[in-house]
Amino acid sequence: MKRRSRAAVLLSLVVLVAAIGFGLWLRPAGAPRQPAESIAIATNTDYLGACPVMAAQSQGYFASRQLTVRLLPYSSGKQAMNAVLNKQADMATVADIPVMFAGLAGTPVQVFGTIFRTGQDHGVVARRDRGIAQGADLKGKRIGVPLTTSAHFALDVLLNRLRLDTRDVQLLNYPPEGLLPALLKGEVDAVSGWDPFLGLIQQKLGANAVRFGGPDIYESIYNMVAPAAYLQQHPGTAVRMLEALDQGERYCRDHPKDAVAFLTRLTPESRAALLAGWSSHHFGLELDQSLLLVLEDQARWAIKSDLSTTRTVPNYLDYIYLDGMKAVSPFEITVIY
Repeated sequence: MKRRSRAAVLLSLVVLVAAIGFGLWLRPAGAPRQPAESIAIATNTDYLGACPVMAAQSQGYFASRQLTVRLLPYSSGKQAMNAVLNKQADMATVADIPVMFAGLAGTPVQVFGTIFRTGQDHGVVARRDRGIAQGADLKGKRIGVPLTTSAHFALDVLLNRLRLDTRDVQLLNYPPEGLLPALLKGEVDAVSGWDPFLGLIQQKLGANAVRFGGPDIYESIYNMVAPAAYLQQHPGTAVRMLEALDQGERYCRDHPKDAVAFLTRLTPESRAALLAGWSSHHFGLELDQSLLLVLEDQARWAIKSDLSTTRTVPNYLDYIYLDGMKAVSPFEITVIY
């Protein structure tokens, strides 16, 4: 009886072990850890709006989401957008103007998140010794500007407020980094651009500089963009990217002294001025209806100014990718769709 009992127990154990093994064999293996995905982002690493991207890179927010990010420095959103279109980068940070021109050209790119906005970084800096003390004095003057950029649009708005237009001034095309040399050489009397270039120009000219601009002239809306096909093919990548940028923008908002250190070209004076006005800059992940309204307004400006062969305003909703933000921060979507 004892032998039979032991045999029965042993048989039961064998059956149990076999059953467990068979169950494990049938159970699908757990999903393997995803390999890190390499992404190249074209961005202006000297511009405050790129802070969420640089913070996500330096603080490991990208890496923690299996994203190996390489930042490609450009001095304007126009250049960054071209890098994406020429397949030199996967994504870019751009203000609204490059998106507007992409829409007019029918180029299939999409904004998948706005990361920054401010009304303080664009404007015109002029030389007082050229007889410019107030905005109206710009009439008849030579103004250097990177044409077909946000600086061009902001200048047109400023001139309109002054009851002037581009026929009342002479516009000369310069890249952002060429504005200061042109002003110092006397090739132009004033320049239109954005910070940090304008701030550095003001410091270089000292008391001879006068600046015009403000939030009532132009608000820069800074966005993440990528080809529409890329976003459709990599929806998970867009979500992980936005999650990392959400942390990045919080870091920039909550740690201004650390965040401003990303902008290595700033002088001590520029750094102090930037910190003093930190609260006027908005870091926040969103997709706001105001972006669509701005794009439509800018498109009408570009058409009226003969900057595009297209004569109708496109549906800019086609240039917004919503799925990523729906997954990460749906309450920050106010786009009507």
